[in-house]
Amino acid sequence: MKILSLVLLILLLLTQYRLWVGEGSIAHVSELKRNIAKQEAENQRLKAQNQNLALEVEALRSGLDAVEARAREELGLIKKGETFFLFIDPEEQ
Repeated sequence: MKILSLVLLILLLLTQYRLWVGEGSIAHVSELKRNIAKQEAENQRLKAQNQNLALEVEALRSGLDAVEARAREELGLIKKGETFFLFIDPEEQ
């Protein structure tokens, strides 16, 4: 009877060990859920970024207005007949 009780106690402890400490334990599952939530948030951010880039590509393909606006902003494009004015804020000097 003592040996059977000892064997059952050891089996109980082994199953409890896996439940609390081993792979698949409550702590492990909780960590995996946190990692999944982080990854889903990152995926959503990247999906929004991809949508913005797709809209920008479509705008650049559809007409010259978007290309011209981008060239003005990033490259300082000035058309013939236009006059360039640069205003300097005296407080920034």
